[in-house]
Amino acid sequence: MEIVGTRMVSDGRTARQIFEDVMANPARKKFGFGRKLALVNVDLQQAYTRTDRFATAYESDPKQLDYVNQLARLARAKGMPVVWSRVAYMDNAHDAGVWGTRTDTPDSLQNIKYGSERHAYDDRCDIRPADLQFTKRMPSAFFETPLGSYLTFHGVDTVVVTGGSTSGCVRATAVDALSHGYRTIVPVETCADKHESYHFANLTDLQLKYADVEPVQAVIEWLEAQPDA
Repeated sequence: MEIVGTRMVSDGRTARQIFEDVMANPARKKFGFGRKLALVNVDLQQAYTRTDRFATAYESDPKQLDYVNQLARLARAKGMPVVWSRVAYMDNAHDAGVWGTRTDTPDSLQNIKYGSERHAYDDRCDIRPADLQFTKRMPSAFFETPLGSYLTFHGVDTVVVTGGSTSGCVRATAVDALSHGYRTIVPVETCADKHESYHFANLTDLQLKYADVEPVQAVIEWLEAQPDA
């Protein structure tokens, strides 16, 4: 039988090497920026950012939060929405659904309780009163949250997704953003995961299918070029 398609490739490259090869392709068409973006920061809470306190936390780029804060300041200056989402559950975790049934340890997802230290945003995040904040229950920041209607009200056509994990809630939010019709951008340095394999494999998949994966500087330069609010 003649094979017209592709059998699964196994060529010895690491996930990072594949990502770098994909990013180096100058012919890759982009969705691009639209007229107005929203910065959607996913799960930048202590459970996932404070590597000095919680075993569930992780770090990829040590300047991640600095970059997120820089994007947030620029977005506000241009009159564009800044959004912060995080995850937590009831004391009995009955709102975690089937997602909360695989394990039950102090570090388990469903044991991030409302108002707990694990639920708290990292205090390095520059969150302002006019930013939208909400707690979600599932991976995507769009699922059963006010995000969709908020973006519609603000006339947004582009969503920039930051946070963690790259392979989990960032990916889920980016896929949902595209599914809702938004141009979707994921700045590399603003995302984090526990292992570089997960991190770069999912950035590759997002770049090939669902989003423009860009250096954070590309988003900074686009924002700087927009008129002030």
